[in-house]
Amino acid sequence: MNSHPHSNRDIRDEIRDYWSDRAATFDNDPGHKIEDGAEMAAWEALFRKHLGPARGRRLLDLASGTGEISRLCKGLGFEVTGLDWAEPMLERARMKLPDVTFLQADAERTMLPSGSMDVIVTRHLVWTLVDPASAFAEWHRVLAPGGTLLLVDGDFVTRGLLARFLLRGRTVDRGRMDRHQRILQRVHFSQGARASSVSDLLAEAGFTDLRTDKRLGRIHRAQRSNLGWRKSLLRLSEHRYLIRATKPEGIEP
Repeated sequence: MNSHPHSNRDIRDEIRDYWSDRAATFDNDPGHKIEDGAEMAAWEALFRKHLGPARGRRLLDLASGTGEISRLCKGLGFEVTGLDWAEPMLERARMKLPDVTFLQADAERTMLPSGSMDVIVTRHLVWTLVDPASAFAEWHRVLAPGGTLLLVDGDFVTRGLLARFLLRGRTVDRGRMDRHQRILQRVHFSQGARASSVSDLLAEAGFTDLRTDKRLGRIHRAQRSNLGWRKSLLRLSEHRYLIRATKPEGIEP
């Protein structure tokens, strides 16, 4: 884990407050909300590919935000529980999905019973983790033997020539950007969450059958009309991926 001059509690508070402040407008940002139609169909196809039929399995949506991934997974037939650290995010998720249970907790310290979930999913959480090794061990504990972890994430730090060109001159919220950078400098993946590094830590936590899928083109194409040409090209240039992993059978919760 990267060292930093601040306590873990300080940075976790800052992360929680950052996402709390973004909750009111989070669904307005393309790429966060999943639009019904082509984009939802693309996400559903990706999740079915890696999770198979839902069959009512117990699924934990970690860092559930405003509930978009929970909405997706409930529609697929999973028994969904959402968990997030930011209460304003949870308020919006509960309004959106009143029949889904949403809990407030740190994704690195869920406080859930061992072996209580059959599936854990996350989207764009790993890059913000303060201590991913401990987080992955916690997720391994919460999963039942034979359970599946599915995470969607990316390296949003490393920028090639095309990305730097596309970002040049864009209008940004300077205050929000500065807060984002202060957080990024203090999390584990401050240099970018590469799929290989994430997979290595998952294996160390006891996960097996790790598979990386970078074929997210159908989702990106479906998002194109809302993202606009500049952000669409930027998204295609980024190192984005899905990792699926398994908690082996025969391991006590």
